[in-house]
Amino acid sequence: MRRRLLLSCGPWIGFALVLLLAPLAWPGGFALTVLSQVGIAIILCLSYNLLFGEGGMLSFGHAVHSGAGAYAAILALDHIAQGTLVLPVSLVPLAGGLAGLAVAAAVGWACTRHGGTAFAMITLGLGELVGAMVLMLPQVFGGEGGRSASRVVGPEVLGISFGPQRQLCLLIALYCLACTALMFAFTRTSAGLLLNAVRDNAERVGFLGHSAHRIRWQAFMIAGFFAGIAGGLAALDLETVTAEVVSAQRSGAVLLFVLLGGSGVFFGPILGAVLMVGSALLLPTWTRAGTLYLGLLFMVTVIAAPGGLAGLLVALRRAAACPRRRPLLGAGIGLAGTALCALAGLTALVELLYQRQLDAVGGAPAHLLGVPLDAAQADAWVGAALVMLTGAGLFAQAWGPWRRQWAAAAETDTRPGRSA
Repeated sequence: MRRRLLLSCGPWIGFALVLLLAPLAWPGGFALTVLSQVGIAIILCLSYNLLFGEGGMLSFGHAVHSGAGAYAAILALDHIAQGTLVLPVSLVPLAGGLAGLAVAAAVGWACTRHGGTAFAMITLGLGELVGAMVLMLPQVFGGEGGRSASRVVGPEVLGISFGPQRQLCLLIALYCLACTALMFAFTRTSAGLLLNAVRDNAERVGFLGHSAHRIRWQAFMIAGFFAGIAGGLAALDLETVTAEVVSAQRSGAVLLFVLLGGSGVFFGPILGAVLMVGSALLLPTWTRAGTLYLGLLFMVTVIAAPGGLAGLLVALRRAAACPRRRPLLGAGIGLAGTALCALAGLTALVELLYQRQLDAVGGAPAHLLGVPLDAAQADAWVGAALVMLTGAGLFAQAWGPWRRQWAAAAETDTRPGRSA
């Protein structure tokens, strides 16, 4: 009993400690900015996964709800500063959540009448419509310049003004923990299980006496509420909101990183959120070809690992529990090493190509893991090509036998009478 309780509560205790202690462990300004963005992205990606992973609804307009929450939070801060609204700053993200809920309730009734491709196209059109409307009503949304407001408004509570980034980061951590727990709890309720049933077979759910439309609509509103909270927290963090927050590009980014993290496992979008913030804040400082790498990573994930990063981790854990597959894990690590070798060579070639193109306009010299790359030297090109071809050749030679052994071991372990 104690072991079961530890297994169920241990990950949550660890998650809470990471969220609450990270701002204290890394007090630097840039570190706090990254941690704040990660907390906001976790809420946003998990809210999207309620639609996509849990309900099978591919939405191309999820940024509409987070954008509504961001604009509502900025307007709330304005009214608090003017004295026309009495609301603690710590509750402003809830105003964003209510705005996201209101938008989801209004448009969700029509969107969720259909599933599949029809739902995806309706949400895509909705996202484009809202993006155009934000620019057409500058008196409300501020046009291309957006709207700004200070989060240091109203009376301080216990000396907390949320002016220092650390205080805001801790507030985001508390919201992130609470929202993650609530969304996880929803997936374990009867409504969450019915949403899974609608995803798998909506017609059968209808035969059982439940309305697939009503179930989708409820999930759409819940996802909109949490997305609005994420938008409200982002408005507090940046203290400005522009039309970019409702753009199709932002909706596509959420979809991309939820898929990379893994939509089939609850913690998958959390990994995707970390990747999303890393690609936005850290990747540009390492390379000028970040968009290319993200596109290649997405293609490889969809083709070779549709379960995403979380799916790979779950598969490795199950493999480690199978006696006959366990010895093959070491060989699999070596196989992954050859793939990384080929990837390093390919990355070096890409960086050299970018350097060659950008040198004409004064581009900075390329580096790969601290190693300088000079596109003017032939040995740099030859070395990168040799590393890539060597890694690819070794991987191709070892992949076939290893895959056959892995499949044979898996078949043996899953036969009746044997432990899996």
